[in-house]
Amino acid sequence: MTTLEGPAQRLTVIVGEDDRVGHRPLYTEIVHRAHAAGLIGASVFRGIEGFGATGMVHTNRLLDLSEDLPVTVVMVDTAERIGALLPQLEEIVGDGLVLLEDVRVVHHAGQPAP
Repeated sequence: MTTLEGPAQRLTVIVGEDDRVGHRPLYTEIVHRAHAAGLIGASVFRGIEGFGATGMVHTNRLLDLSEDLPVTVVMVDTAERIGALLPQLEEIVGDGLVLLEDVRVVHHAGQPAP
């Protein structure tokens, strides 16, 4: 298992839940590409409410049920690995927001895959 400590980068991609690459959800495609690129990990978080460039508010409240809620994919790894993934994201992320931040990993531990 690879661990990461010290200087790193956090790559955050915010897209719509209904965004697609072919027949696959965009957030799923991002996770699979991050995995194939050897990143240490990626997590997807589904928003309960938000708005973006269109200005339309999407919410999960029952009366205003939306099918296109915001979805955030967060990845943290070395600048080299994150940088190698960025061109792929530029190809597949149309509407959305891609953020890149320098971070410091204080603790990273996990169990090896079975």
